[in-house]
Amino acid sequence: MALFSVDPHKCQRDGICVAECPAKIIELADDESFPKPIAGAEELCIHCGHCVTVCPHGALSLEDMKPEDCPPLRRDQLPGPEQCEHFLRSRRSIRNFKEKPVPRETLINLIEIARYGPTGHNLQPVHWLVIEKTEEVKRMGGLVADWMRLMIKEQPKLADLFHLDRVVQAWDQGVDRILRGAPHLIVAHAQKALAPAQAACIIALTYLDLAAPSFGLGTCWAGYFNTAANLYSPMQEDLKLPKGHQCFGAMMIGYPKYPYHRLPLRKEPPISWR
Repeated sequence: MALFSVDPHKCQRDGICVAECPAKIIELADDESFPKPIAGAEELCIHCGHCVTVCPHGALSLEDMKPEDCPPLRRDQLPGPEQCEHFLRSRRSIRNFKEKPVPRETLINLIEIARYGPTGHNLQPVHWLVIEKTEEVKRMGGLVADWMRLMIKEQPKLADLFHLDRVVQAWDQGVDRILRGAPHLIVAHAQKALAPAQAACIIALTYLDLAAPSFGLGTCWAGYFNTAANLYSPMQEDLKLPKGHQCFGAMMIGYPKYPYHRLPLRKEPPISWR
């Protein structure tokens, strides 16, 4: 079967698919011809679907993606500049969570949204690990505290720089400054040998982070956990990630205990122009 097919009754031969193909594997010989793949297109196609979704006539179908299978873009649902700015400025890192579990269906929904984050060469390399049980999240926090104790002993200057002694002291007193009492933890991991893997995981988690408030949820990046997951062998053994995979980011998630009422200020951005 050909890489893609063109409906001759719908195609207007306007060349939009040719112009928008990232891999430049579609050609249009003249105004009387229809778009067709270049030689070797099967090996070069990244299956991004741009050609299918950019055609205003629904004329082009990939072998694994048809226009009727792709939901239409609803421009009336897109935010304007003011709404976008307000939404992004309203995003907060949540460090106090209600003792209320998030339904699994909601977590799945969020991950479904996050998987649409852009990835280099459309590799879509992100894998997900959801620490769903709250007691498991707390146990993971204990492993992070153990790693911090090791850091304080073996790398005191670095530990002092990040005030790990205060975090461990709080943990020992029953105050969780590691995973903040979050009911759940979402981990993004991928094959560490893949060059785009780290960026893909971070972008996907950012999508999840920004989507969470629409479900009434709050999030916070789990930096201590992510560092321990990459440096502390007991944590790595406990996570049981697939061979060759690395944790590239983790997100605490749950229902916020307290709402925010104002937008905080930030430093002016340093900008250079050339």
